[in-house]
Amino acid sequence: MKWLNRALLATLCVLSMIFPVCSGAQTKTDTENQATKTESQATVSPDMSAEEKNIQAYINLMRENVRQEKAQIMGSVLVLSAADAAKFWPIYNEYDAALNKLNDRRVENIKDYANSYDQLTDEKADQLIRNAIAYRNQRSALLEKTYKRVKQSLGAITAARFVQVENQLLEIIDLQIASELPIAGEES
Repeated sequence: MKWLNRALLATLCVLSMIFPVCSGAQTKTDTENQATKTESQATVSPDMSAEEKNIQAYINLMRENVRQEKAQIMGSVLVLSAADAAKFWPIYNEYDAALNKLNDRRVENIKDYANSYDQLTDEKADQLIRNAIAYRNQRSALLEKTYKRVKQSLGAITAARFVQVENQLLEIIDLQIASELPIAGEES
């Protein structure tokens, strides 16, 4: 469990360095940002242990920062007119909320891996990998669905830019998470 704490802290630090703040970007409103903050704070349950609360706090902080940074980067790369921004951001916010729900499953799968790492069986390893593959497939389907919506509203070029930037950001996040997790069967 200690490696999970270290992994979450390292991920938080690296993500804060990877995503520089982009000034002047078209992003979510303060009300939407406050709703996101309230939503992330609500995931900490009073029944959790102190260690679990710390881990959840790190996850919430990382998510809040990454989501804000992603939106800022997206806004600065897309360079949307006011009319196009009015069409894009509601679609993006729906995508981001759905992605956050998917990421909840990913976090639970990582926690499950951490809890069973020392006693990993073939069956448990298979279950964890199947969960990880299902997450990837669902995330790809969500991105495809969002691409179609953005393309319908703003055209294929803007939709392609959205997918390119989103994929790059997701790959950076995936690489960071993967680099922090020990390989199954390694000595800790």
